[in-house]
Amino acid sequence: MKFEILYMAFEALISNKLRTFLSMLGVIIGVSTVIVVVGIGSGAQKKVDDQYKNLNVTTILAMGNRGKDSSSSSKISEEDVAYVLENASFVATGAAIVEGSLSVAYGSTSSSLPAIGTDPGYLDIANLELSAGRSFTEDELTGKAKVAIIGYSSLETFWGDETTDPESVLGEYLTVANKKVEIIGVLEENGTSSSMLNYDGSIFVPFTTAEKTLLGSNARLMLNFLAKDAESVSVAMVEIEALLRKNHKLKDGKENDFRLMDAGSMVESASATATTMAILLTSVATIVLIVSGIGIMNVMFVTVSERTKEIGIIKAVGGEQKDILSQFLLEAVILSGIGGIIGVVIGETIIPFLNSLEDWYVVASVTGVAIAFSFSALVGIFFGFYPALQASRLDPVDALRGE
Repeated sequence: MKFEILYMAFEALISNKLRTFLSMLGVIIGVSTVIVVVGIGSGAQKKVDDQYKNLNVTTILAMGNRGKDSSSSSKISEEDVAYVLENASFVATGAAIVEGSLSVAYGSTSSSLPAIGTDPGYLDIANLELSAGRSFTEDELTGKAKVAIIGYSSLETFWGDETTDPESVLGEYLTVANKKVEIIGVLEENGTSSSMLNYDGSIFVPFTTAEKTLLGSNARLMLNFLAKDAESVSVAMVEIEALLRKNHKLKDGKENDFRLMDAGSMVESASATATTMAILLTSVATIVLIVSGIGIMNVMFVTVSERTKEIGIIKAVGGEQKDILSQFLLEAVILSGIGGIIGVVIGETIIPFLNSLEDWYVVASVTGVAIAFSFSALVGIFFGFYPALQASRLDPVDALRGE
């Protein structure tokens, strides 16, 4: 009997192909949308994770921020790092970096790359690892040595292949701002940093070399500090602010000529934005599924009305209420189930297409598929139950008389 009910349900749906397709269309759109938006949300979260993966949770950044009440000659400098480290109780270490853009060439290949001037301690602060070579020495820092550490993707930029052995490029010379610079190290692949620097595509040189020889006045200065532990971040920020104000000789009432940001706040803010976007998009897709469920309910009511005599005949020859309930409910579930399967296929097909577009990053998610398909099945059961129940309760005599 169960097989007969299933066969009759399929036969009823196939007999009116256009209505069946239109009924499934809302489910197809809803399921594919849920899969895509969950992928977009997962992609946004992964981008946040990649962006901040080099940022220590105890990191505190200080940047110039001249205000209308601040002294025009006051600005952050590398001397601020030494002053803070000497006087702060909750700051473990710190480093200044200066950044800008420089023309870099190797042989006949040239490119404009982000240039970062810093001291040997910055690699540890930024959680950067070397795949080959070494970092700068203090002698190279004080002597304004023309040496450089290159990012991972520079192997492809200048040698045509990221699989190039990093050891093989050590000792080679790049032309940076028309000056010969020796490569002493190559970074492991990293991604982007909190300050939106593309570490993989950057070139690192000693702070003094960048400031005095390569970048000059076009450079942007940033101070990086590490609090002693995660619990000390807020106290360390208060200390740093007070010490920078004192070192800059800012009078009471004058606003800071710098701004401070901590890693925790930046990560939390970015994650909250990604989560809010994912919830918003998923809510829209859920509404589409609910609307499609209402459409299925409408179709099932029409189907019951059109097949009143059929129901009367089934009951007249001994068909039970549960059999009719099962058949019509099964029709609704088949509608939503097949629509869900098609929606999953379309959603999974759309994701690679979106990833081929510039600035799109969508992560295929098993969770998204499970949520979308489960919800589509529930839509069929929930919205198909009442019409099926109405059909099963029809009086056989009244049903046979129905037109």
